[in-house]
Amino acid sequence: MFGRSQCLKKKSADIDIFNLLSETPSPALKPAKKSLRQELLEPTGVKDLFKEGKININKHTCVGVQCKLCIKACPTNALYWKTGEVGIIEDLCVYCGACVLSCMVDDCIKIVRKRENGKTENFGKTRDVVLLANGLNAEKRYQRVREIFPSAEDYCKKYCRLK
Repeated sequence: MFGRSQCLKKKSADIDIFNLLSETPSPALKPAKKSLRQELLEPTGVKDLFKEGKININKHTCVGVQCKLCIKACPTNALYWKTGEVGIIEDLCVYCGACVLSCMVDDCIKIVRKRENGKTENFGKTRDVVLLANGLNAEKRYQRVREIFPSAEDYCKKYCRLK
């Protein structure tokens, strides 16, 4: 026992503690830092589809005292009721448009968001959100059909009967 403790003392005496404290750990050992936005959205389970965007609520046309529908519709709880008006936590907003769809007043809530391809979308009415979604879905359907049938001849080869 005595010999072992002397050996441990000798090893610990050779280590420079101050040098260890001043060294930065290697990137492989250091855990990756999450952004504040990622940390806030993680418990909600909502995907962050639009990295950039802006939401604005017109306080003069908002009838939030009576309805609070936008607050109930928000999947991330980015909208909340504060003294006399609807408040926004920008870091929680994913610019999905659920609040605009549920709002009773047109152009009360306006959202401007940027897609990954750089295309900017802005809307403030339920009709605008529905038209935007329909346009995006139509574009996706068109792309899928083009992948299967690049030309009209390819379609005819498979489905048209020659007499």
